[in-house]
Amino acid sequence: MSPRRGSATTRTQGKRLSRSFGWLAVLGVVLAVAGIIGLVYTGLATLTSMLLFGWLLLVGGLVGLLHAVQSRGSSFFWLGVVVAALNLAAGVVIIRRPEVAAEALTMFAALLFLTGGVFRLVGSLVVRGPQFGWTLVQGAFGLLLGILVLAEWPSSSQYVIGCFFSLALLFDGLGLIATGVGGRGIVNLVQPEETGKSEQRGQDQSYN
Repeated sequence: MSPRRGSATTRTQGKRLSRSFGWLAVLGVVLAVAGIIGLVYTGLATLTSMLLFGWLLLVGGLVGLLHAVQSRGSSFFWLGVVVAALNLAAGVVIIRRPEVAAEALTMFAALLFLTGGVFRLVGSLVVRGPQFGWTLVQGAFGLLLGILVLAEWPSSSQYVIGCFFSLALLFDGLGLIATGVGGRGIVNLVQPEETGKSEQRGQDQSYN
């Protein structure tokens, strides 16, 4: 391969990689904007997340049922049918009553915060390791968050799930933006160096 052709190939690959990182940053912007909108309209975000969860369960149940039918005659068949039926039933219930599903998930999340906070508090006081202070703060925060959510339940179910869902979208979007922008910067920084090295090798070969 000639130096000019190698340089052109390097530039083409660099442009493709830079374009991929650019689309990654665009996706990050979309997710971040969706997260910000969800934080403003937490009730709508809660309803959307519940409906999305319900449809995912439905699709997963249908796929599991098809997989079980394909493997009929094996020991997996009845287990696959039962799991698929449970997913389908849960999906139908969540889609038909998303507010009830949000209340149940909010209660479950609050209990997780409470138990996690208690275990962290007790563990930090008993072990007293190098991360004692940080574990103590995490335990106290989880315990306080669980108490606050339970104190306002079931009205807290209207915004808790949507708030968590929106924060996840926001942080994922910011992470993708950082990856896309940083990746494009690295590609643009490395590409001129590779092109210069290819041209230098071509000049050296022409002199020889």
